[in-house]
Amino acid sequence: MAVTYMTEDGYNKLIAEVTYMETVKRPEISAQIAEARDKGDLSENAEYDAAKEAQGLLEAKIAQLKSLIANARLIDESRVTTDEIQILNKVKIKNVKNNAVMTYTLVSDSEANLKEGKIAISTPIAQGLLGKKKGEIVEISVPSGVMSFEIMDISI
Repeated sequence: MAVTYMTEDGYNKLIAEVTYMETVKRPEISAQIAEARDKGDLSENAEYDAAKEAQGLLEAKIAQLKSLIANARLIDESRVTTDEIQILNKVKIKNVKNNAVMTYTLVSDSEANLKEGKIAISTPIAQGLLGKKKGEIVEISVPSGVMSFEIMDISI
């Protein structure tokens, strides 16, 4: 698995999620399996099958998150600048065509959340903005074609 860059906050959220899965969800599913097993014949026991499937999915998710954590590299947020666009910058851009203004924070893939305005550094828009400066007009290829954006502001 590749190295994943993330903030300390994002890293701590992953640790908390794994802890919750291991200490709360895993015992809940174990209890469901035990309860279903107590009901008798396992060959035709849908509750048992569902609980075993849920257990498999949970263990896979735990393994995936632990791998992400093991390969995480924390970003030194004190070294983030606003000279040019980089990860952890908040970028205010204007669509040149329709004058729509958007603000995004560029984050690691594991921390992306569009509802919070956080886009993954691997997305076409983020890739097109990296290294650019305030005032520049950038042409970015997106699935629907090429879009032009004016970089209005870069902040932390």
